[in-house]
Amino acid sequence: MDSERQATVTRRAFSAGTAILERQEGVAMLTVLMLTIILTVIGIAAITSTMLDMKMAGGERMRESSTNAAESCMSSGVQIIQQTLLNAAIPAALLPAAGINPCIGTYTTATGACTTKALGTGVGQNPLQAEIMGQSDGNVDSADSSVAGSAPNAVLALTGYTVSMDIDRLYAKPISGGSLQFAAGSEGTGAGASIEIVYRIDCYAAAGSGATATASKISGVYACVATGESCQRKI
Repeated sequence: MDSERQATVTRRAFSAGTAILERQEGVAMLTVLMLTIILTVIGIAAITSTMLDMKMAGGERMRESSTNAAESCMSSGVQIIQQTLLNAAIPAALLPAAGINPCIGTYTTATGACTTKALGTGVGQNPLQAEIMGQSDGNVDSADSSVAGSAPNAVLALTGYTVSMDIDRLYAKPISGGSLQFAAGSEGTGAGASIEIVYRIDCYAAAGSGATATASKISGVYACVATGESCQRKI
């Protein structure tokens, strides 16, 4: 009897121990499963965050690139103003021809061709020369492609970008302290050097189309000596 009772107790103890082990194995499996889920969620979040960072970095690079393209257009615009003031007309060397950039004419983005467009203030003409020389102040032309009927004064072609340019003459005024120069000007010398002409240059850089399109606009105000010898950026 004692031996049977002892055997029964042993079996019960063994069964209890086995049940405890089985429960512990179940808890361990559940813990592993939970850790796996947590690590998976963390991994997905990390991948998503990295992709967003890459997209943001790519977008920032494109914005910087388009801004640099627009800045190049500003420099070209100042040169056009100075050359036109110096010659009292847009020099022939700047008018449409093979390899001329920027294009002061009709620019075809698809082919990169620059064709002649008559200078003047009439319908279908380019008023750039008249605007620089003060013969077409307040002209409503625009280089912004989102404006209906926009017609840029010039187009600068850069790698990956097409930059539209619009130049407007705002006003002219005597240069402060230039009374002696005015006096000299009345005798036929240095009159233009005592007059400051203020221009606004608008540049719109665009690249791509649809979802990959990027664009940037920069405006600058420049004060130029009427003789075209120098221009200084004001804004």
